[in-house]
Amino acid sequence: MTAATGDSLRRVGELMRDRNVGSVVVCESGRPVGVITDRDLALAVVADEVDAADVAGSHASRPLVTGQVEMDIEEAVALMVQHRIRRLPVTDGEELVGIVTIDDLAVRAGDLHQAQQITAEVAKAALPEFYFHQRGG
Repeated sequence: MTAATGDSLRRVGELMRDRNVGSVVVCESGRPVGVITDRDLALAVVADEVDAADVAGSHASRPLVTGQVEMDIEEAVALMVQHRIRRLPVTDGEELVGIVTIDDLAVRAGDLHQAQQITAEVAKAALPEFYFHQRGG
């Protein structure tokens, strides 16, 4: 699912709702340049009172971390852990061909234990304060 940098945040939210997805890759002249998640929208529009008519390009997470079509599962997981992301747009050259989530990779692993490990690694990297918070005392 993609949106142009000039599309409004409202349009991005409508795409997410209509397509039942949690993120949209933002493209400039057909080239992927950023991503907006449902959480990004909630924080920007609701919590920070950003106008829903604002353009998506100025609220997209950048730089965009992408994987390549020929990557294996381990490389994709390592990239997601390194960059603390749960969604990885996949490109063939500069062309966006899809997006893979940590859940997709966990299922593809085909091993329940390995799937749990993959999900835990990315979750810990993405939410370090949740897993490694200071205990009082």
